[in-house]
Amino acid sequence: MRLLRLLTNNRLWPLFMKELRQIKRNRKLVVMLIMPPTVNLVLLGFAMNSEVKNVQLGVVDYSRTAQSRELVSAFVESGSFRIAERFASGEALGRALNAGQLDAGLVVPHDFAQRRGRGQTAEVQILVDGVNSNRAGIAAGYAARVVAALNERLGGAALASSTSDVGRPGAEPRVAVLYNPGLRTSWFIVTGTIGILMVLIGSLVASASMVNEKESGTIEQLLMTPAGSTEIIAAKVAPIMLLLSGDILLSVGVVRLVFDVPVRGSLVLLYFAGMLCVLAGIGIGTFIATFTRSQTQAQLMSFFVNPPVSMLSGATTPVEGMPHWMQQISYVNPVRHFATIARGVLLKGVGLEVLYPNLLALTAFTLVIVGASVWRFRKQLS
Repeated sequence: MRLLRLLTNNRLWPLFMKELRQIKRNRKLVVMLIMPPTVNLVLLGFAMNSEVKNVQLGVVDYSRTAQSRELVSAFVESGSFRIAERFASGEALGRALNAGQLDAGLVVPHDFAQRRGRGQTAEVQILVDGVNSNRAGIAAGYAARVVAALNERLGGAALASSTSDVGRPGAEPRVAVLYNPGLRTSWFIVTGTIGILMVLIGSLVASASMVNEKESGTIEQLLMTPAGSTEIIAAKVAPIMLLLSGDILLSVGVVRLVFDVPVRGSLVLLYFAGMLCVLAGIGIGTFIATFTRSQTQAQLMSFFVNPPVSMLSGATTPVEGMPHWMQQISYVNPVRHFATIARGVLLKGVGLEVLYPNLLALTAFTLVIVGASVWRFRKQLS
């Protein structure tokens, strides 16, 4: 009752209604209160999917017999694997795994059919890309169950029709996890999180700095100096880049010391990709600042950008678990390409000859977003 009297107080109620009407008139604020949670919930439901399906499987079939084709068919029929490509040699399969084109590989030996025909166990090799430890562990388990189910089916059929003392034919999987033998989940997560941090910190610092200039009125003072708009923008971006460049080395040091993540490739390549990621974040933050007039508006608008950038990056959950249309959108995400570069450099030890598509995509995105933000900012200055 006391609360009711307080709410219906002659002085409080008019003030309360005044605030509601003021919020109603601020359509931008209403949109920002409704759209970000709606969009992010939808993206979260689709993107944060840890289900393992459509594992990209490469096949090397040295046997080339009906029995080996039956084994390969068992993998496809399981619904968890999809034949991405067939290779003539194990070396070619290894190169595809190293380049990140496959999730797993199946190698069927020459004597597979002969050993099964004699009732002996025929070993098959299963290679799994362990960069994504969760996906690798589940894929290895799926592969073992596929082979076990095939053995049980063939063994039952052989037992029912056998009139001799020949043993039950079967295959035995030999699973090898590459690049992350211990299947440490932290190796997958922290190598992707570096890119998220670089973009998010860069965008937050840049937007806060630009909006602060507007609120304090120093933009008008800068326009009265002999400096041109390009010089003003460069002078504001350069210190932020210099400070955040240290965060790249700090992040690599932390993941190496705390999580024991190996450094198998070129740190120069990783640092250059990290600088592109930082510059992309600064471009995003500057672009946001050109549409806002206060820190509150900038923070609210960042909810349109930062959570989707994080969720659609493949940094913490595999991109393959997303719907196909969402996977296509993720190609314009700078964090996705940086995460691929970071994992390739740190965990696989590959270089520019493998990672150049991701580096080119990251460079293109950075140039576009920085160019758009500079154009918007110069337009406001003029």
